[in-house]
Amino acid sequence: MDTTILTPSPRQGEAAARELDYHALNAMLNLYGADGRLQLERDREAVRQYFLQHVNQNTVFFHSLEEKLDYLVEQEYYEPEVLAAYAPGFVKALFEQAYAWKFRFPSFLGAFKYYTSYTLKTFDGRRYLERFEDRVCMVALTLARGDEALARSLVDEIIGGRFQPATPTFLNAGKRQRGELVSCFLLRLEDNMESIGRGINSALQLSKRGGGVALLLSNIREAGAPIKQIENQSSGIIPIMKLLEDAFSYANQLGARQGAGAVYLNAHHPDILRFLDTKRENADEKVRIKTLSLGVTIPDITFDLARRNAPMYLFSPYDVERVYGVPFGDISVTEKYHEMVDDRRIRKTRIDTRAFFQTLAEVQFESGYPYVMFEDNVNRDNPIAGRVNMSNLCSEILQVNTPSEFNEDLGYRRVGEDISCNLGSLNIARVMDGGDIGASVEVAVRGLTAVAEMTDIASVPSVANGNARSRAIGLGQMNLHGFLAREHIHYGSEEALDFTGVYFACVAYHALRASNRLAMERGESFAGFAASAYASGAFFDKYTERDWRPSTERARALFERLGIVLPTRDDWAALKESVMAHGLYNRYLQAVPPTGSISYINHATSSIHPVASPIEIRKEGKLGRVYYPAPYLDDDNLAFYRDAYEIGPEAIIDTYAAASEHVDQGLSLTLFFPDTATTRDINRAQIYAWRKGIKTLYYVRLRQSALEGTEVEGCVSCTL
Repeated sequence: MDTTILTPSPRQGEAAARELDYHALNAMLNLYGADGRLQLERDREAVRQYFLQHVNQNTVFFHSLEEKLDYLVEQEYYEPEVLAAYAPGFVKALFEQAYAWKFRFPSFLGAFKYYTSYTLKTFDGRRYLERFEDRVCMVALTLARGDEALARSLVDEIIGGRFQPATPTFLNAGKRQRGELVSCFLLRLEDNMESIGRGINSALQLSKRGGGVALLLSNIREAGAPIKQIENQSSGIIPIMKLLEDAFSYANQLGARQGAGAVYLNAHHPDILRFLDTKRENADEKVRIKTLSLGVTIPDITFDLARRNAPMYLFSPYDVERVYGVPFGDISVTEKYHEMVDDRRIRKTRIDTRAFFQTLAEVQFESGYPYVMFEDNVNRDNPIAGRVNMSNLCSEILQVNTPSEFNEDLGYRRVGEDISCNLGSLNIARVMDGGDIGASVEVAVRGLTAVAEMTDIASVPSVANGNARSRAIGLGQMNLHGFLAREHIHYGSEEALDFTGVYFACVAYHALRASNRLAMERGESFAGFAASAYASGAFFDKYTERDWRPSTERARALFERLGIVLPTRDDWAALKESVMAHGLYNRYLQAVPPTGSISYINHATSSIHPVASPIEIRKEGKLGRVYYPAPYLDDDNLAFYRDAYEIGPEAIIDTYAAASEHVDQGLSLTLFFPDTATTRDINRAQIYAWRKGIKTLYYVRLRQSALEGTEVEGCVSCTL
């Protein structure tokens, strides 16, 4: 942070501030005042000036709510069916409930993000048609689907800052001209041209609807593999990646969100080194991948081979499928590794294992990619029958998929299960302040479940089928660092890890209880429940064999002071009995995305990461640099806002490990390193994460300069 000292007196400074525009006021965050203290009040003044100088002047005025709603329906801005599900008197009362909160944006960036990216605008994009309260009400009315009590609860949870739906839901709900309400899609490709062609078309269809799309490449035969028994015919995975990159650059959601995609490949695929080389800075333009994100799935055996300095074998997916009768992505490489090495029917190549990890770190050093999925860590914790073989664009969605089969005309011979997952996050600080974690989780689960039930992607039947059978949701969390700093607890400390584990255990209990209640109300469970660890009761063993209570006095005092009632071992036992008897409505319940724009709106720190800087710098289009102060930041707690580069990867990994134990999917975990880091440091962090049971790693970030170290990128599908 720049430490320039302003010279005017406080009174002169206040008078001058009133004459400045909102951008200049916001920029004053980067300057200390004459008293040597942070000028946080300038950001609050920037919010006021933003409304006076811009928002109020560009908002369409209506004389009454009735006039406004009638206009927005008649002009095809709002979906009439949403409002028609309620009595007019209730709709009016709900808007009055929302406005009674007297909501104010705590930060300039939060207000700017809302009016730039979320609020309803006139079709020419020049004027605003909604305030924040209006958007909240339309989201609540949409998700409640006529349930007045749920609509009221959703308004209170969202305006109260305890729950925030992810961007696709918050952006689109209730609008007539809109994209889908869901965030993330995952598609698997099989080793045939029909699946590849259908997959590219599906990626286009999903991308134009506003989602980020990840695709599994592990099943595709390698370069040089035979086609119809003719040797050296396959072009491998790189041409598919180039096709996908072009497709995503073409598709966007009405110009509001750029198309974005990721591809995942198993570390033991023969094209793995070519795959990684596509992200090198000096890669040939014919193979270089610029905008497509890369992910690598690494099984336990790879680390074992590296530890023993043994060579690493790569196996032909074409041969593996012929021998085992299932695609390469559906087998456990760790379990079958030595068997495949000895099987002469399977072609294989040998590379140096440690050289592979060195290459992995080099590419991450240069580009931040690839993401990493620790395959066996994921599947050990997966409560659902089947195998997880990929993740999504933000590396937090971890679900079982099944293959589709196609006719020559690309019609489905058998519709498999691909993945969609809608997200929303709780604000940890606000939920703790609310004193009732269970109530907030219950409302959030019901709201997210509504999104799953309302979603039917007919253009991609495998996604529609997977969603209908699973009703998967991803309840996330944000503002962990903000809450800890407010309470004067250092991120990564013993007390912080203690709090994190207990909090996430509590959320898991209430999420499962909410899904169990839904199953009882609807009289059905997700497809495949009978074969899950929930149905057998095995999932609950770790909760019924010990009490998940704070072990440190500091964490214990937090829960007690804020009136949080934690579930006991007996509560878990009762829940286990109910779940085994009545089931769960949702196959998956939790996933912690990186969060971004929704964090700014809620004035929260992103996800459960430490801050990149106490005062973050973002580049916002034509506006240029915008400064965002961490929530609750003041001169008294500044020492508790050590940034992620200072804190280092081990404390972040420890924090995520404490949370991961209670999350049925994944958590977006970015590794931050100082500018002195080496590839060996990256490798050490990867090994440490794997040993701690971490499921996935998102980006690798190196502090390059004071500015770059404070800028934060978000996940397109989940947050922006």
